[in-house]
Amino acid sequence: MSAEYRVDLDAFRRNLRRVREAVAPAAHMLVVKDDAYAHGLETLVRRAWDEGVRWFGAFDVATGAAVRAITGPDARIFVWLIGGVDDLRAGIAADLDLGIGDEALLDDLAGSPAASARVHLKVDTGLHRNGIRPERWDAALARTAGLVDQGRAVLEGIWSHISEASDADDDDARALFLSARDAARAAGLEPRFSHLAASAAGFARGEFREDLVRVGAFSYGIRPAGGPGEAELGIEPIAALAATVIAVDPAGVHLDVGSLHGLPSALSGRFDVITPAGPRRVEAIGATSTALAPWDDARVGDEITVFGRGALRSATDLAELIDTIGEEIALRVSPSIPRVYAG
Repeated sequence: MSAEYRVDLDAFRRNLRRVREAVAPAAHMLVVKDDAYAHGLETLVRRAWDEGVRWFGAFDVATGAAVRAITGPDARIFVWLIGGVDDLRAGIAADLDLGIGDEALLDDLAGSPAASARVHLKVDTGLHRNGIRPERWDAALARTAGLVDQGRAVLEGIWSHISEASDADDDDARALFLSARDAARAAGLEPRFSHLAASAAGFARGEFREDLVRVGAFSYGIRPAGGPGEAELGIEPIAALAATVIAVDPAGVHLDVGSLHGLPSALSGRFDVITPAGPRRVEAIGATSTALAPWDDARVGDEITVFGRGALRSATDLAELIDTIGEEIALRVSPSIPRVYAG
């Protein structure tokens, strides 16, 4: 055999149910960016739809259109990386909900096709990831109201990101968010949906849940860096990277995965894996192979779980070892490793 990325769909189902329970009465928007966090978009979206997920956060228009092709017409699909007029037109054509965090995009909508865009207007509550600055909010609302009157837009939502750096910072962000929503209503706009929280705040802070909670990482069993563990959250990793011993020599036991497959070379010498003889150190990670400390009776064809479900370390554990920085801290296995699904 060769290396495989094994995804347990029953574990995914359990996580989805746990998320739904944790964020209720808000609805779960399953974030599926980065190929469903490298787990495989089509299979994960189909399973989520079967499990009752009706909102998907697809990040960009191309991914949103792919989700639409998988789910058909009834899903709600929210995208928020929008590059300009072409993206707007493609998003409208694919019947996507469009996260607008730039006043220039409101101007672009004036030249969009006659079909009305479903708009979720984003206020910058301090994270500065994008979003309309508070001092420009009233002007953006006036521009949106004009688009609504012209039949170019329907204001479906008000939304934002928060930093989750501290409760105090997030409280300030929420106050700004609520003020922005009140201003929209005062301007004669009545958004149907509000969404502010992602995974961590959605689980921990009920007042942040609003109507929708955008949960990606926790749905796949990816815990937050420096935060509660999977058991405390009630989630479980859904995938494992399984490698095969391809050679045994005095230098060690060699596996058929390396840095080109998503295992950073910076992890060399920094973690152990379980072998038939017990834990062994990962001593060197090359481009396409990895060397483990040797053991007696190691054989070509032996299977080793490198990280993830059933391993000593999760993807987040390994990412933390090398201080990987990101919205969700976790390794991403390359698509060159085949995905194998069970459950």
